[in-house]
Amino acid sequence: MTLTPATRMGLSISVAVGLYGLSFGALGVGAGLSVWQSCLLSLLMFTGGSQFGFMGVVAAGGAPTTALSTAVLLGVRNALYGIQMNAMLRPPWLLRPLQAHLTIDESTATALAQEDQTEQRRGFWTAGVGVFVLWNLFTLVGALAGDTIGDPTVCGLDGAAVAGFLGLLWPRLQDGDGRAIAVVCALACVLATPWLPSGVPIIMSGLVALTIGLATAHRHPAGGVHRPTTKDTA
Repeated sequence: MTLTPATRMGLSISVAVGLYGLSFGALGVGAGLSVWQSCLLSLLMFTGGSQFGFMGVVAAGGAPTTALSTAVLLGVRNALYGIQMNAMLRPPWLLRPLQAHLTIDESTATALAQEDQTEQRRGFWTAGVGVFVLWNLFTLVGALAGDTIGDPTVCGLDGAAVAGFLGLLWPRLQDGDGRAIAVVCALACVLATPWLPSGVPIIMSGLVALTIGLATAHRHPAGGVHRPTTKDTA
């Protein structure tokens, strides 16, 4: 079987991103979630940024509603990707729920990197299915290993979570607008942290970013769409 460029890209991204599931599974157990709860989050939520955000608020002692709000806020981008992928790939009705679930940074980026429509479909499904399978597999492995180790920091897996967030953030900082928004949001989060409950400053900084984005939308060409890079995480 001959692998096309889109298929090769999708497979390589699947392996690279799937390995992050190890850190999520271990850190989920370390934060007080059970093995099955950690795995269920990966199966149903399936967006790395939202999962790490949810788990981070829980680990810090934040309220479940705050954790859920943080996860939803971080996952809003996937809804926007879904609109774009539906228009690009035009899936049949029966496949739309599955395509929506597999619409993440990596599957979207792989599809957008292709010029041919057939390759766009191959790239999307290869990356989407590949990341889903490996992410969930490694979440289980990480959760079982974390339960055995007891303290995820022993293996430096707490640093892996930070690295995952940096990987998600870095591609957004390639232009002046992105860097300026990041600085403003970071400053807002730091100033709010001593005064607000755990997790709320993250939500507030996200709302700041959303407000700035809406206020400056007129500066971008009509119909312009952000194309996430293949370095984005799940």
